[in-house]
Amino acid sequence: MDFFSIITLLGGLAFFLYGMSMLSGGLERMAGGKLETGLKKLTTNRFMGLLLGMGITAAIQSSSAVTVMLVGLVNSGIMELAGSVGIIMGSNVGTTITAWMLSLVGIESDNVFIKLLKPSSFSPILALIGVVMTMMAKSNKKKDVGYILIGFAVLMYGMEFMSDAVEPLKDMPEFTSILTAFTNPFLGILTGMVLTAIIQSSSASVGILQALSMTGGITYGMALPIIMGQNIGTCVTSLISSIGVSKNAKRVAVVHVSFNLIGTIIFTALYCVAHYMIELPILAEAITPVNIAIIHSIFNISTTIILLPFSKVLVTIANTVIKETEEEPEKHKVPEGDHDLEELLELV
Repeated sequence: MDFFSIITLLGGLAFFLYGMSMLSGGLERMAGGKLETGLKKLTTNRFMGLLLGMGITAAIQSSSAVTVMLVGLVNSGIMELAGSVGIIMGSNVGTTITAWMLSLVGIESDNVFIKLLKPSSFSPILALIGVVMTMMAKSNKKKDVGYILIGFAVLMYGMEFMSDAVEPLKDMPEFTSILTAFTNPFLGILTGMVLTAIIQSSSASVGILQALSMTGGITYGMALPIIMGQNIGTCVTSLISSIGVSKNAKRVAVVHVSFNLIGTIIFTALYCVAHYMIELPILAEAITPVNIAIIHSIFNISTTIILLPFSKVLVTIANTVIKETEEEPEKHKVPEGDHDLEELLELV
């Protein structure tokens, strides 16, 4: 892997992030105020909130955007904290759709119909349609559709660039030796957490992991902890959005962190049992982009199923971490016998 491969990798990452931004931005504009309206409704029922969070996140391809909106709605008093828990869980499930889209990049087959599923086959057509729509369309809604198509095409090209850039790594022994460090699950969790926190997108960090998996050097044992760490790192956006808001809004970020942290602790324990006690052979096998998407979905869906009945516990944790402290204004103390001053203060 030479200097130009590094440039291609960075350029691919730039295309990936920009495409993600265009895609989610276009979808948000198309939805308009319906996003906020949808989030306000049906939040009294946690199951309906779960479905709502899944649907909106799958549509706009950003769990971070949904969480930030929740912080704003709770801060304004429009939504209760308890109503946001189901939506947060649903957003974690909805965000797995991105990994499934990105897994299409790894499709290899001589069959014409299967080849059509590969993004490099249909992305140029989508990009062309998108450019024509943004240039020719008069209505903003049609322009937004064009931006969505362009964003998707740029996103997929970015993924292709990253995959091509890291392909030479599979023949480098230095790269293999670096990867052996990730056999430590806690280091893998830390890596996934830091990477996602830096780029503030779990979808992007999962995409990078899928691109690296195409080298054949990433095993199940390496990928699992990184995926778990990515779910913690994605909470950074909600933590940033909670700066300077009400205590109740800050609790939304705490619920988001608690949900992902508890899920990671549970599955880290299961991973350690499978790795060190049972010694499952599959953990040493190379993982594919599709398998990463499957594991990402299993982790998020399982965490949601486990913690959904304990929604109130998450609210209690948030209330414990962010305690309510109502400070009453200090009363004026009047010396005994100074009745004139006391009467004056009462008049004021």
